[in-house]
Order: sequence, then C-alpha cells, then structure tokens
Amino acid sequence: MHQSTNSDADHAGGEMDSHGHDPYLAHHFETSRQQFDAGKLGMWLFLITEVLFFGGLFVAYAVYRSNHPEVFIDAHKYLDKVLGGFNTIVLLFSSLTMAWGVRCAQLGQRRGLVWCLTLTLVCASLFLGVKAVEYAHKWDLGLYWGAAFAPLAVDAPHGEAAHGPWLWYLSIPAALAALGCGVLAFISRMRGRHRAATVAFCLTLTALAFFVGIGAGKGVPAITGALFSPGDSPAHAAVHQPLDVPPPPAEQLVIRDPDAMPGVSLLPIFFSIYYLMTGIHAVHILAGMGVIAWILARATRGEFNAQYFSPVDFTGLYWHLVDLIWIYLFPLLYLIH
Repeated sequence: MHQSTNSDADHAGGEMDSHGHDPYLAHHFETSRQQFDAGKLGMWLFLITEVLFFGGLFVAYAVYRSNHPEVFIDAHKYLDKVLGGFNTIVLLFSSLTMAWGVRCAQLGQRRGLVWCLTLTLVCASLFLGVKAVEYAHKWDLGLYWGAAFAPLAVDAPHGEAAHGPWLWYLSIPAALAALGCGVLAFISRMRGRHRAATVAFCLTLTALAFFVGIGAGKGVPAITGALFSPGDSPAHAAVHQPLDVPPPPAEQLVIRDPDAMPGVSLLPIFFSIYYLMTGIHAVHILAGMGVIAWILARATRGEFNAQYFSPVDFTGLYWHLVDLIWIYLFPLLYLIH
C-alpha cells in the first residue's frame, strides 16, 4: 500500500517548487519511488541489526535458563505479571496509534497525524512510568544485579524495606520535561506561535503521562488484589507485597543470609539478565520517543502528505519492532515457569 502511493506520486511527478523541482525528492535520487525504496531497504537493514543485537540477549537468556532452570522458575515469582501485562496492552495500543498515524500521513490529515503521534508518545511515557515503579520497588527490596544483589538486607521497623529515593530520581527527567514544555507552550501561545505551542503542549502531555504510569504502577496491583499465591515462600511475599500494604511480621520477611534460601544465591544471574534486557529495551523506547517527537514537530508544519510520508512510515517500522521485542520479553521473564 505504501509503495503504490509513492508510485502514484512518481507518475504524477509530485508537487513542484518555484524552480520546477520536487521539494520531497533528494538530489541524489532520480524518482520518488527510488527514494522511498532506498529508504525502506535501509530501514529494514537497520532493523535486522537490532534483531541480531537482541538475539544475542535472548541466546544468553536461553543458555542461563538451560543451565539453571530452577532459578528462572523461582525468579519469575519476583516479577509482577499484572503490571507486565498492563504494559503489554499499553505498547500494543501504541502500535495501533503509530500505524494509524502512518495512514493519516498518507491521507494528508495533519491534525490526525499529530494526535496519533501524541498518543503514541503518551503510551510510551506511560509504559516507562510503570517500569519505573517496578524498578524502584525491586531496588527498595535489594533486588539488584550481579554482586550488588542483597535481598531485604535492611533492619527497617517490622521488617519492612524502607522506601528509597529511587522513584524520585527516576521521576526527575519527566518532571523537568513537563515543567519546561508547559512553560514553553504557554509562552509560545502568548506570542502567537501556534505550531510551537502545539508541539510543546503535546510533549507536556507526554511528560505528565509518566506520572500517570507511576499511579497505575501503584494502583493496578492494589486493584487486582494479592500478587502471590499462598504457596509462595516468605521471600516471595516480601517481594510481591504492595507498597502501601503493611508487610507480614519481621521474622517472616527479612532474609539475613541469601544462601539460606535455595536458589537465592543464583538469583543475581536472573536479575542481571532482567535488568539488561528490559533496560536496553527502555533505552530503545526513549530513542523512539525522540524520533517521534521530531516527526511530530515536522507534522505540525504540514510536511507529510500522500506524496511524502516516508519518515513517518520508517519510524513506525522501528516502533513496531520495539513493541515486538517486548512481546517476547513479557512471557519469557514474567510468565514462563
């Protein structure tokens, strides 16, 4: 469908500027169809390198799981599959809005494209907010990576792991972005710079969605009830205990010696893989958000239409890959046991 649209533009000759040149055609291409095909090929080659990169991580997961299956079977109980499932739905919806945005670009629907890109950014920020809650909760409980792994190595009153500043630290970039973009939107609006105000407003919504994600990360577990089965160990109960609910007695919670619990001494292997895979995935989401924000700024200027929508299409391909990677990460880390 995409290629036929560009082919139609190719036959029509596209729009011409005052010098008789197609403004959407780079000087080193003969036709717009050639330009589109070259860009599409380049994007697919880039996506192949991304698949190879994540493929290495999946191979590492498979090797460690085959060597220590009991650790991975036990470790999945330390993850909240409810929040993982919620994030999966969010990313799937973001793929829908991204694909819808590509269609809006093809039809020349500027307002629809802007809102679809904004919704995609909002979903991405919401995903990161939920992930921030997951990370902060684990770090409060000492579930770090590698040699830093020290589950519940604290002497808090009643055995409760103290809430550290991790969530505050992770929220600082979003707070600064919301404040800066909000001020910029107001100033641009006052000065009559409507396109700049629109972009700043959309980015403000994106930054605020991070805090909505934090609220969802804390609220969804409480709504769905207990996050561990009665047969789980006390350590699992500690990890899965909702942040706002009083924990069990101290003698059932605190693990002074990780070696005292079977499998715990090998759990750093799992959490090293968990943080590596989900962390790199989060970096890819941030990179995609940066590109989508750039496309959003161009969309407000009306740069995309039926004759030229390649940047939106290529960005959509990247975003679908990011979503696809999470579709694999979610069951492998959260569900398989």
